[in-house]
Amino acid sequence: MLQLLGKGTIVLVTAAGVLACTSATKSGGGNSAPSPASDAAYDVVIVNGRVVDGSGNAWFYGDVAIRGDRIVKVVRRGQLGNARATKRIDATGMVVAPGFIDIQGQSGGQFLAGDGRDVGKLTQGVTTEILGEAYTYAPVSNLTLADLAGDTATLALVRGFTGAHGFDAWLRAMQAHGISPNVGSFVGASTIREFGMGLHMGAAPPAALDSMRAAMRRGMEDGAFGLGSALIYPPGNYASTEELIEIAKAMSPYGGVYITHMRSEADQYLQAMDEAIRIGQEGHVPVEIYHLKAAGKRNWGKAAQAVAKIDSARAAGMDVQANMYPYTAGGTGLAACLPPSASADGKLFENLADSAKRAKIREDIAHPKMYAESLCELATPEGVLLTAFTNPDNKKWAGHRLSEVMAATGKDWQGAVMDLLLTEHQDIGTIYFLMSDENVAMQLKQPWIKIGTDADGPDPDSMTEFTHPRTYGTYPRILGKYVRDEHVLTLEDAIRKMSGAVADRLLIKDRGLLREGMYADVVVFDPATIQEHSTYEKPNQASTGVREVFVNGTEVIRDGKHTGAKPGRVVRGPGWRETAGMTQ
Repeated sequence: MLQLLGKGTIVLVTAAGVLACTSATKSGGGNSAPSPASDAAYDVVIVNGRVVDGSGNAWFYGDVAIRGDRIVKVVRRGQLGNARATKRIDATGMVVAPGFIDIQGQSGGQFLAGDGRDVGKLTQGVTTEILGEAYTYAPVSNLTLADLAGDTATLALVRGFTGAHGFDAWLRAMQAHGISPNVGSFVGASTIREFGMGLHMGAAPPAALDSMRAAMRRGMEDGAFGLGSALIYPPGNYASTEELIEIAKAMSPYGGVYITHMRSEADQYLQAMDEAIRIGQEGHVPVEIYHLKAAGKRNWGKAAQAVAKIDSARAAGMDVQANMYPYTAGGTGLAACLPPSASADGKLFENLADSAKRAKIREDIAHPKMYAESLCELATPEGVLLTAFTNPDNKKWAGHRLSEVMAATGKDWQGAVMDLLLTEHQDIGTIYFLMSDENVAMQLKQPWIKIGTDADGPDPDSMTEFTHPRTYGTYPRILGKYVRDEHVLTLEDAIRKMSGAVADRLLIKDRGLLREGMYADVVVFDPATIQEHSTYEKPNQASTGVREVFVNGTEVIRDGKHTGAKPGRVVRGPGWRETAGMTQ
């Protein structure tokens, strides 16, 4: 079910109406004409920096000029020394790079109903977030509305996204709300499943499948980048391989990508990768794997096999790539410890309150069906860190391990998990320690890897709940630990994996590189001091070392602090069809 990730309200018109936009400039499929350069004064000149342009090419000392929302000059150092500019930045000792594009952002709630500043991301150098793993706020059907009947906050938001172009209305609503980074999205595969089938298990009948395919096509025309699945969570894991192939076929003519949190990252890891590749092959779409990992110590040896499988598929002509975050722990809900049957028909808490159904859940954990792997069992209770609670009686467990709950209550892990979920009556943020340092470093070296956070971007100064360190530290961790300190990656390759490679993957033609005519998404950081500070024990600490960030030519980070500016725009995929009433 769709979840509201932020607090606040927003007034939306219906999808049939036209939402106000903060800019008439089109961004996304590369169809907009660059602003011409002239000899007039520039808005911003950045001089004496080490320019790393996002392509993977070797760095050079250079100067960069911005006018309006575009980069208008990228030249050798000294050529803009006397140029007139409203703002001049001396980047001596700094790296000047394109803004980072987070291929797995999770800030959708903040962009609709939060403050939109995305502080945790901008202070890392992120200038564009791509949403869409599993769930999006559109498209919306009557089945979706019925499932949301008890969630009045989310229901109020999504009612504006029920029309034929509800996905477009959602994108526009985020921009109209006011956001600091740019935003784009895949269509959530769980959203598509709920659109046609509600929260019911079982195969989709022909009429429901037709409805899902049509919704997918409309999403592509509205500017989605493709289909984003998460096949360990209901109702996404109710969809068969064949159902996903049919939906992939619907997006194929629009240039969509199938991006997936696979059904297994553990015991059935390689089989799940085979499924993802099959969906791409038979659906005629490229495949991108979210947060590549071999989870659970007993599966660490499969990491090299997975890389070999991707290399083999690529050698055979199949476009398969992946992305990752640079941590050995993942983060999701505590309900991921339970099998799909626990959430049948969207009745997780009713099922947990029923003694007979609890017994069935225990049986399914003891004798799992294929892919029904428990993250608690894989991580072991000592490797399960509980983070976010709302029930006052449960808050004492924030920052503690599941093993500590078991010791204090005398329950086994299954009983402890089910009782915590039942008394909380919502999912519980949890960190699972699952991967090895050696595999993280090995995967980062792969040429087809890109970087994503799998996190939102709250302000650490106002955040009180525990969260995953990747929320604040993903990109500085790579640039500090894996580039500067351990030399796992070169500076040029790391920045390519954060910017140009993501833009190429999503066919975003006007972002991701420091080139004349590109949108002015620019980061200036200190390679000697850039550093993450967020830890699992004390997560709410911003990274340091990112000095300046510009989004569409507007300064959003100045001297490491957020300026409050919200110049972010919608970025759209290659299938976007600009029609009357839908101009951006």
